[in-house]
Amino acid sequence: MKKKSYKSFEELDCWKAFREVRKFVYELVKKYPKEELYGLVQDMRRAARSTTHNIAEGFGRFHYQENIQFCRHSRGSLHELIDQLITSLDEKYITQEDYGQGRSLIDRALALLNGSINYLSRQKKMQDAVS
Repeated sequence: MKKKSYKSFEELDCWKAFREVRKFVYELVKKYPKEELYGLVQDMRRAARSTTHNIAEGFGRFHYQENIQFCRHSRGSLHELIDQLITSLDEKYITQEDYGQGRSLIDRALALLNGSINYLSRQKKMQDAVS
């Protein structure tokens, strides 16, 4: 099996999945009440942006351990978004359908991210064995 070499973080499946989550969140929060603009809406936008930002930054580090750490930050932001979706559902800002769609996008992104972390961990072990 030929090892795939990525030239940009934009080629990474996990980054693409996070981008879909971010776009979903940005569209979703447009219908939130004005009083949440500087509360939950701002928090959700920040967490959604953080997921893609951290993947991009980790990719640019060129060291497996640093890349893994930035992936873990992205994973934390995804879990933060899950809690924010639950809060949104509890406050009746979103429907069960909205929650399900968001959760599905996040779960897919988490699966891809965990696969990336596992891949990077294996690559780091192989590099360490050679060094």
